Amino acid sequence: MNTADLGLPVDVPSTALFTDHYELTMLQAALRAGTADRHSVFEVFTRRLPEGRRYGVVAGTGRVLDAVENFRFGAGELGFLREAGIVDEPTLQWLADYRFSGDIWGYPEGEVYFPGSPVLRVEGSFAECVLLETVILSILNHDSAIAAAASRMASAAGERPLIEMGARRTHELAAVAASRAAYVGGFATTSDLAAGFRYGIPTVGTSAHAFTLLHDSERDAFRAQVDTLGEGTTLLVDTYDVQKAVRTAVEIAGPKLGAVRIDSGDLLLVAHRVRQQLDDLGAKDTKIVVTSDLDEYAIASLAAAPVDAYGVGTQLVTGSGHPTCSMVYKLVARAESADPKAPLVPVAKKSVGGKASVGGRKWAARRLDADGVAEAEVVGLGAVPEELADRQLLVELVRGGEVIAREPLDTVRERHIAARDALPLSATQLSKGEAVIPTEYA
Repeated sequence: MNTADLGLPVDVPSTALFTDHYELTMLQAALRAGTADRHSVFEVFTRRLPEGRRYGVVAGTGRVLDAVENFRFGAGELGFLREAGIVDEPTLQWLADYRFSGDIWGYPEGEVYFPGSPVLRVEGSFAECVLLETVILSILNHDSAIAAAASRMASAAGERPLIEMGARRTHELAAVAASRAAYVGGFATTSDLAAGFRYGIPTVGTSAHAFTLLHDSERDAFRAQVDTLGEGTTLLVDTYDVQKAVRTAVEIAGPKLGAVRIDSGDLLLVAHRVRQQLDDLGAKDTKIVVTSDLDEYAIASLAAAPVDAYGVGTQLVTGSGHPTCSMVYKLVARAESADPKAPLVPVAKKSVGGKASVGGRKWAARRLDADGVAEAEVVGLGAVPEELADRQLLVELVRGGEVIAREPLDTVRERHIAARDALPLSATQLSKGEAVIPTEYA
């Protein structure tokens, strides 16, 4: 049960100060200038994928919805802003009543995206939308980076399950978000109990080298673990001598030993040797789990090895070299006045150095070839071409300030698998290249 994603009671602090100072100074100036109530459209997109990545993965949408709901300025937040002199009293009074009342559309979580894809569209008054910029980007940039790394690792692993175990390699709260994003990207389990509690992700774990070192002998350690957790447990066999440890493990647990874990050495060579030894000892069903600073390339290199599961930590929670997606939140349209009937005017930043943006409220659709494989990401303004009407990507997430699109995390995970499978086969190649399909502007 994914309690948080289903909207069940979970304590979440206010997200109102998860923002940048200048969001509030812009608000104060807009209130004074009379432009704060102009209807505005902001879009989240990235101008390019990280180097070598063939597709991106939308992750963190469920957390964005939580953040928007909890964007409230209570007495503590307002007191801090007042004492620090960040904004004036009229602005503080406006913030005290803040509730996002606009609309949010976006790519459904788990979907893939490409350069220029409008992965999120936030619409309402300028004042209420501009405040959400930092927290939205913080969540989407982090979670989508982790999910993209997880997706590449899952592709490299094939049918072999992946265990997320990076909590000790990142901030304690980021670790929980990383576990969630990894699950979206294809990981099967996590070692992080907070992620299990918060999101219902299956948790796993048995023992570390410290447990073996605690005991007078490896045999004593294995005996204690098997007596407590049963013969189906996973024994860590590389504290001392791997060959001796495997023999001892089977002697104590018997041929029904669940698994052995290898955490060091030449994993390809050691895995083959351990598999042969297990088979010779009659433990033909005992699985082999490998860890030790794996990334997608190391996982791919072990494809021919007799490995049954991978545990991944550091490289996963740091995005495997790309800890952010460089998503931006840009104003693309705004009304000519605060009149509710005033028409929207497309606006765009004009800049050198590749930082220009495309104005106007956009739609997005994915065109498929005759075989049902994606061949282009089409982004446009105005009416959607009839041939793309049933291929539109944006879905309604928030209507009039009310969240309407929460869904279980397992649904998101399944969506990602389907979206990735609909891409050209080259999307799963680990060799560097451009986006697997082009972005076309209609």
